[in-house]
This record gives sequence, C-alpha cells and structure tokens, in this order.
Amino acid sequence: MRIGMIGLGRMGLNMARRMARKGLSVAAWNRTFQTARELADKEPGVRAFESLEELSHALEAPRLFWMMLPAGAVVDETLQRLLPRLAAGDVVVDGGNTHFKDDARRAALLASIGAHYVDVGTSGGVWGLSEGYCLMVGGEEKAVALLRSALDALAPEDGHMHCGPTGAGHFVKMIHNGIEYGLMQAYAEGFALLERSPYGEGLDFAALSRLWNKGSVIRSWLLELAGRAFADDPRLSAIAGHVDDSGEGRWTVQQAVESGVSAPVITLALMERFRSRTDDAFADRMLAALRREFGGHAVKPSGEGEA
Repeated sequence: MRIGMIGLGRMGLNMARRMARKGLSVAAWNRTFQTARELADKEPGVRAFESLEELSHALEAPRLFWMMLPAGAVVDETLQRLLPRLAAGDVVVDGGNTHFKDDARRAALLASIGAHYVDVGTSGGVWGLSEGYCLMVGGEEKAVALLRSALDALAPEDGHMHCGPTGAGHFVKMIHNGIEYGLMQAYAEGFALLERSPYGEGLDFAALSRLWNKGSVIRSWLLELAGRAFADDPRLSAIAGHVDDSGEGRWTVQQAVESGVSAPVITLALMERFRSRTDDAFADRMLAALRREFGGHAVKPSGEGEA
C-alpha cells in the first residue's frame, strides 16, 4: 500500500516515518522540498516528490492522500490544488486540528467529483513515532475501510476508532483537547500549591511525580511527562510562564455555549492561559513545560514572557 503524505511538520514528519517503518510505502510532499528529500534519504520506505502532481501520479487507484497541515486556509488551498488531480474513489484525509464545522463543506467539495473526505483527529504529539497515535476518525464507512492499513500502522493496538460520519473525528478530538486543558490546569495548580507551601522548598517534584504514578488515582502520562520536565529543571526556572493555545480549547468552550452544557473547568483552564500572557507564575511554567513535553510546542525562555 502506498499513501501520499502532504505536510511534513512536527506531526506529519513522524507519521510518515512510522508508516514507512511499519511497512507502508509513503509518497511525501512538503512545501519545502528539502524536508521531504531528507526524510526519503533516511527512510527507505519514503519517496519524495517536488509537486502534488508528481505525488498524485505515484499513487495507485484508489489513491490515498493524508494531509497534516495547519487548520484553516492552508487546508482549503491545498484541497483546491489537489482537486484537478483527484478521481472518483480517491480518499483525502485531514489529520490536522481542523474545526469540525469545516469538514462538511470540504466533504461536499470532494463528493462533487466522487472522491471521499475523511477527518482524523490525531493525538500523540512528538511521542507518536515510538508510542503510536490515537486516531479519532470521521467519514463514510467505505472510505474509512480503505485507510485501515494506514490506521493500523499509525496507531497502537486498539488505538483508532471510527467515531461517526463526517466531522465526528475532529469533533471528538476537539473535546479530547478540551479535557486535556482541564487536566493540565489541575496538575499545574496542585504543584503551584506545593511550591508555595512551607514544604515546597524541600520537595523533589520529579520524585513526587514518579511517586504519584505508582498506584495513585491521579497517575497519568501527563504526570510522567511532568516528572521528566522537573528532572531537567527542578523549578522550571528556565522557561517563561506564557501558555499559548492552539484553538481547540476555544472551540470546545464555544461548543459548550452552543450546546448549553456547563463546562466550567475547561472554560477556566482556557481563561488561565489567556491570563498567563501577562504574568509568570509557577503554574504557568508547568503548563508550558507540559505542552513542550507531550507535543514539542515551543516555550519562551525565562524573561521573554513578561508583558
């Protein structure tokens, strides 16, 4: 099976590597061709292509294209460039953090020529290459079935799920990220309380993180990552407490308003990220550190996050 990977950023690059190492043939395209060429030089199962036209010719029908692109205009622009090269039965996957409301019109665009659109919410960050990606899939059953080999290669065992029709994958991933906001905020606030307490100076936060992952009801992968961050920088003093957001938290809060569902924890976690951009608290440094650990997100060095 050969699949076309479009976009070799932080996520797409490792996803292409994982598929190649799992035995799939990957045709790779990136706006900067050098990135695709370097990948192909290192991974025998990858071929690099300079244009989307060349990439489309390298795939066998029904052709499978997997986009890992920033949400928004870039996805629409790429679909418009792909459209003249698509044929009935082809499948285009959007594996980025797209807003689920954009999926319906994109699916309709492809359906007009008999092609299929599948939305895949993708979680795993920089650890996905070794650990596998959690994949939340939306789209027609027959289109999803064509992707089974790719989904099996990318995910760990039982790590992908067909969540429903078009938009379901991205919707579930949006809620997943909203929950993530709340979990991270709870850890950050708890450690901030410890740091400010009479016992904080003597506490080894890395060791405490490891302890809490031994049978505790609050054990988690995020706590494991916190331990790694503390091992490198015991009080996170090298980074600024400036916490960005990539959009999904905002969309989750907007959906809570539209659905009339009370979601105070997720909402306040988002508000705390906004507040962090004018402050530099310990809890914010921990949030920034966690985003770096699980997703490879950039952090601001200490002193650069001040207003």
